[in-house]
Amino acid sequence: MTPGETSFVKFSPPLIGEAEIAEVVATLRSDWITAGPKTRRFEQDFQDYVRAPGALGLNSCTAALHTTLLTLGIGQGDEVITTPLTFAASINVIEHVGATPVLVDVASDTLNISEEQIEKAITPQTRAIIAVHFAGHPVELDTIKAIADQHRLDLIEDAAHALGASYKGVPIGGEGNPTAFSFYATKNLTTGEGGMLTGNPEFLDKARIMSLHGLSRQAWQRYEEGGSWRYDVAQPGFKYNMTDIQAAIGIWQLKKFEKIQARRQQIYHMYLDAFNHMGEIELPVIRTNVKHAWHLFCLRLNTNYLTIGRDQFINELTQRKIGTSVHFIPIHLHSYYARKYGYKPLDFPKAHGSYERILSLPLNAKMSDDEVGRVIEAVDDIVCLKRRRAAA
Repeated sequence: MTPGETSFVKFSPPLIGEAEIAEVVATLRSDWITAGPKTRRFEQDFQDYVRAPGALGLNSCTAALHTTLLTLGIGQGDEVITTPLTFAASINVIEHVGATPVLVDVASDTLNISEEQIEKAITPQTRAIIAVHFAGHPVELDTIKAIADQHRLDLIEDAAHALGASYKGVPIGGEGNPTAFSFYATKNLTTGEGGMLTGNPEFLDKARIMSLHGLSRQAWQRYEEGGSWRYDVAQPGFKYNMTDIQAAIGIWQLKKFEKIQARRQQIYHMYLDAFNHMGEIELPVIRTNVKHAWHLFCLRLNTNYLTIGRDQFINELTQRKIGTSVHFIPIHLHSYYARKYGYKPLDFPKAHGSYERILSLPLNAKMSDDEVGRVIEAVDDIVCLKRRRAAA
């Protein structure tokens, strides 16, 4: 960067320190680099942190969701209710097992799945609900769990955004429902790629087999002193295991996680304070019975008060060297799902209407106060320049 040049404010770079690097190097110099003792250690640390009954390290949140559906025996002829306002992986896994995704609209405030819409969508073919904790705000778990129990459905939590969140004082992942976490590069805790599945031990025993080729024994145990070469394939499983290299990063990320979260929360509230006076912006809502995970800061433009739409607003931020993203392009707008199920944009009006005016601002523990200030200044500048003036 040349003197006087302004750097680009990145949307969500990972925060990796010397401790993680040293742990990875130590792992590379050890006798085991794939799923082994460090993966087990990270699983236990993670289980303790979220107060879960058990934990299984995997190579992605997608793998955790897919493994869950397989382990629950969900497949051909079954229906799974979930939200259109999520990343495609949440829905793709339903297709992978041969089941049918049933989308229902979202709540206007949190953009989480609407409990009322879930109730209306249940049929004799419904087997499960995948509840996505959007942006780090927990869903109304008590209400959704009551619906699931009443209709004898499995409740699966997609917590890709929700590590560090809690519902009524219980950490997400601590309820015992199968819960899938993501450690992708942009997440609050990262292992580069990777994920974790939490749940009851009996369920995870079956999921562990499914996640590693259906083998009856862990590979590292077979190669340890006293181990046996004999194994059995109990199920036609998948290759979804976490590696010790990933776990080495995760062990130290988890140790500093509270510090990471404190900084993310601070930035989140700096945004709230700065934009609270702007009628042109609808700010995210945090309900009183939850602790947010501070994963995404999603604002929605009140475009009636602006002369530009969301896309141009993002372009204006890009010109000012501010990184952004959009969470998410709703599932029913993607060509595969629109073709297969005949979805129209307004089938889910709240999800679609929010998508058309939503954008996510940079939020990561690496951000300096100066960078946060630049984001705030840029948003304020664009709003001032593009504010719709009242007719004289």
